[in-house]
Amino acid sequence: MSLPGAPFLARVDGALQLEGHDLAELGARFGTPLFVYSRGAMRAALDEYLLALKGRPHLVCYAMKANSSLAVLQTFAQAGAGFDIVSGGELARVLAAGGRADRVVFSGVGKSPAEMRQALQAGVRCFNVESEPELDTLNAQALALGLIAPISLRVNPDVDAGTHPYIATGLKGNKFGIAHDRALAAYRRAATLPGLKVLGIDCHIGSQITQLEPYIDALDRLLDLVEGVEAAGIPIHHVDVGGGLGITYTDETPPRASALVAAVLARMDARGHGHRELLFEPGRSLVGNAGVLLTEVMVLKPGRDDVPETDGAAKSFCIVDAAMNDMVRPAMYEAWMGIEPCRLRAETTRRWDIVGPVCESGDWLGRDRDMALAPGDTLAVLSAGAYGMVMSSNYNTRPRAAEVLLDGPEAHLIREREDVAALFAGERLI
Repeated sequence: MSLPGAPFLARVDGALQLEGHDLAELGARFGTPLFVYSRGAMRAALDEYLLALKGRPHLVCYAMKANSSLAVLQTFAQAGAGFDIVSGGELARVLAAGGRADRVVFSGVGKSPAEMRQALQAGVRCFNVESEPELDTLNAQALALGLIAPISLRVNPDVDAGTHPYIATGLKGNKFGIAHDRALAAYRRAATLPGLKVLGIDCHIGSQITQLEPYIDALDRLLDLVEGVEAAGIPIHHVDVGGGLGITYTDETPPRASALVAAVLARMDARGHGHRELLFEPGRSLVGNAGVLLTEVMVLKPGRDDVPETDGAAKSFCIVDAAMNDMVRPAMYEAWMGIEPCRLRAETTRRWDIVGPVCESGDWLGRDRDMALAPGDTLAVLSAGAYGMVMSSNYNTRPRAAEVLLDGPEAHLIREREDVAALFAGERLI
């Protein structure tokens, strides 16, 4: 069975390697916890979208909330990607990494007036407006600057993406977007506001989606609206189908990006909309399987072998130096993430819960994993390129991890490990 992230992630003579680099050696060189990313894997994931869209008007906007490290953004900017942002801070990161504002779409349910002004002055390509009151606020900010805000409306199509409730965004009970049955009225309202220019329509139905059908259902609802909006005399230039394509963490079999693009293009053509520019906003599918989190085994607490496994006393705990503050997905979503020893041992395996040192019972990275382990071993938490470092915190006054980006034979330190003094440098005693 291939590892998530193959062929860039592979086991060679017992040693786990990413883009040809020995992960145990990287952990020893840079210290742990350590996020390590393959630039080649990121480029290959983006190239699959770009190749499938070749010859069609398109823009692939990396949804940078998945991983906003500057060198990651630089990788996608240099490869010709645009960016999907949800804050003024993310816009600042795009520009610092060499990205172009005119290839940025600005999403998010709560854009502040200051963020709107920042984005207008930078010249972003489009605002994905998510509520009717936002139309009035954005219009006022644009007029105050003597500018016109290009917009699309993010429509909530009320389509079930079949994903975890915390990352479903396209149902009528979610906070995102304008309700489908209010969209036409909202477009009519937008067309009357002198500070706005309607460009397109947008939706995003969730994350870690593993089937094509929800995308096509949402697209059909969008195209229904496009036809109604244009019948009202408001041109629609682009259709943004969002992102959310899933990756393999364990046994998921999500469609390939090329299959998603082909299905969307086929439906656009079948309904007579093949001439329109098409936008995608992939995040996890570009970076998720391109990264790992390395962590060192610190303490082993084997359970009693003479106690039944159903008894809590039989639990065996492997305590590592990474924790829920480094990778919150298991604690937040009960997410399953692959965990592999970077060096295989010949000893008999034992079933371990892989846990961190944070003072919470919810601080775990993986449960019931069969491995032969010893203190000092390096483990790799797989599929850690998305929603890892970007969601990390300093809980328990723990410095955040360092990051390394692999690029062929080079291993670049792209984020230094924090030190404790930096964590309270902005605080003041009274």
